[in-house]
Amino acid sequence: MRTPTRIPARPPNPYEELAALADPEPPPEPPPYDEPPEPPLISAGPHAGTNAYVSAGPGGEQPWAPPGHRRAKRRGSRRARRRPRARSRQRWTPSPLRFLRRVVKLLLFLTAGAALLFLADRCAAMYAEKKAQQQLQSALHLTAEPQVDIKGFPFLTQVAAKRLDRVDVTVPHVAADRVTLARVRASARDIRLTGSLPTAIRGAVIGDLDGEVLLAFADMDRELGASQVRFRDLGGNAIGARGRLSVAGQELVVQAQAHLRRDGGRGVTTEIDGMSLDLPHVATYRPGGQGPGDRRSLVLHREAAERIAKDAARVKALFSVPAIVERLGVPEEAVEAALGSEEKLREVAGTPRFVDGLTRLNLVDVLVDHPWLLEKLGIDPGLLSALTRLQPPELADRFSFSFRLPPEAARLRLRDLTVGPDGIRAELSATELAVGR
Repeated sequence: MRTPTRIPARPPNPYEELAALADPEPPPEPPPYDEPPEPPLISAGPHAGTNAYVSAGPGGEQPWAPPGHRRAKRRGSRRARRRPRARSRQRWTPSPLRFLRRVVKLLLFLTAGAALLFLADRCAAMYAEKKAQQQLQSALHLTAEPQVDIKGFPFLTQVAAKRLDRVDVTVPHVAADRVTLARVRASARDIRLTGSLPTAIRGAVIGDLDGEVLLAFADMDRELGASQVRFRDLGGNAIGARGRLSVAGQELVVQAQAHLRRDGGRGVTTEIDGMSLDLPHVATYRPGGQGPGDRRSLVLHREAAERIAKDAARVKALFSVPAIVERLGVPEEAVEAALGSEEKLREVAGTPRFVDGLTRLNLVDVLVDHPWLLEKLGIDPGLLSALTRLQPPELADRFSFSFRLPPEAARLRLRDLTVGPDGIRAELSATELAVGR
């Protein structure tokens, strides 16, 4: 067996002795982010230029490492690099701008969702309003389509519960006997739907309904204006009517008053009184027969009485009729003196008392016995005979009107009647009103 060859000792390194005498170097500062320190690089010594890495021993010495140890040192340094980094103790603070962006995005999303829900709800309400308009027009046989406005939001939740809060309905131009109702408005509350959702709704039950009916004067003037009659408000429940009527070739002004009253809670009727026919600037004729003690009369206008008082021939014609003298209240002595003297005649006829007496004098009965007197007074004799042939009911029919609610709305009731500048108004009411099937 061969004796192993003795490995000679490594020759002493003079640089190590010098390094031992020098002061120890301060430890290197730790790199940022706690990265492992790189081993020092030694460029002095017999192997200068080889960039050999050394590692510090326990005593702080840095022995020389031959080139053969580079691979081991590199593996060690790689393992050192793979050590997990120490977590930073500094806390992360969120950016205000980033937070604001998130809030804006959330608000935009919520707004878009709410807008879509609102649009869907309104579209459903509009569709239901259109279907209700068509059903009302068909059920009530209306010439014009009514207007339906469903109140409350959201609509879809009300339909799901089969209970609507409020619905307003406006129906224009409803035919009612001789006249047309200009507008019928109703507000229904607490409406319970009957039938199955969503398409099999058969009808509804209205818990409470109130409304208003308007009969416009403009419609009355047009529909009752065969004699060119115009209606107006006289206050209270009275309506004034004024028109023109041709009688015996004379254009007379016709006036009357109509008083309103309810007819069983379903309609409105009128009572005509105060009717008169005026021959402009001459006389007024009242047909009478419109009430107990209402008699026919023909009285002169004041301007006509003043003209007669200034005409001596007409005054003498009046004084020649004893019934007229008696009704005027002129003493017989004064009449005899007036018939014998023009001066006395002017004194009697020129007094205000004489003119007032002529305006209160009913000439109907007198003229029946003395028809020649009409011509003396400037009145056509044929006019009086034509007026007497007019019957009060015939004249009253020109002004009378009435209206009743359509039979399809049998549960509706009229409550109060008022007259305004634009026409006649009647209040409507109903409870538990069934609509549809």
